Amino acid sequence: MKWKRSERLVDMTYYLLEHPHQLIPLTFFSETYQSAKSSISEDLTIVKETFEEKGIGLLMTVPGAAGGVKYIPKMSDEEVSEVIQILITELSQSDRLLPGGYLFMTDLLGNPELMNRVGKVFAGIFADQQIDVIMTVATKGISIAHAIARHLNVPVVVVRRDSKVTEGSTVSINYVSGSSRRIQTMVLSKRSMKSGQRVLITDDFMKVGGTMNGMKNLLEEFDCELAGIAVLVEAEHADETLVDDYYSLVKLHAVNEKDRTIALSEGNYYLKGRN
Repeated sequence: MKWKRSERLVDMTYYLLEHPHQLIPLTFFSETYQSAKSSISEDLTIVKETFEEKGIGLLMTVPGAAGGVKYIPKMSDEEVSEVIQILITELSQSDRLLPGGYLFMTDLLGNPELMNRVGKVFAGIFADQQIDVIMTVATKGISIAHAIARHLNVPVVVVRRDSKVTEGSTVSINYVSGSSRRIQTMVLSKRSMKSGQRVLITDDFMKVGGTMNGMKNLLEEFDCELAGIAVLVEAEHADETLVDDYYSLVKLHAVNEKDRTIALSEGNYYLKGRN
């Protein structure tokens, strides 16, 4: 089958978007489309320029016999700002207030389009780092973890509160759950990670960081390294947080159950110098 250039461009773009952070040899495209490498290189230049102009991401070229191209998902400042403003607008709705000052977030976490964009924001932050695994704790952080993992092309591991027979042999630790100061348990299957992996941990909400700190301690049991922390919403808290190096998209300052108001602002994404 002889591919037209327009057909090659569409199919090539689709393949790159579906395989982020994967080095793809030029010979793969050349053999797939029955085209000369020079033609493939010209096509990739068009894709690269379009990706960069539209803020879709970067297309990196790796020279040499073992080289190829690699798609790195990135978002423009304008698109990141739009995602953050959508989150703030949605979370500011008074009907999200629950007894005890909690916010209802399940519908946002279950919105695949929004979570895909959130995942791309966080993936862009850590695009230049080696990330081997995304870790979260069951259950609300799972959709965020999978969204980030899709754009970094790495697996997800889920920490649970109790052991399941389907998990096989597990490692468990006790940790202090932040502001409540209660002792809780985290459990993770021994098969989940390999020694030496770099792990990005994430969750939907963070008060003082007790859960995050627990996951950090769990990494030590697996002899793995913390690569970063990504939080959708952080709460402003009088107490000192248990983790100090993290990225958040939204900050919750206060809730007033009587007036049904919710005070929110941008998280520390821009304060930490990400563009």
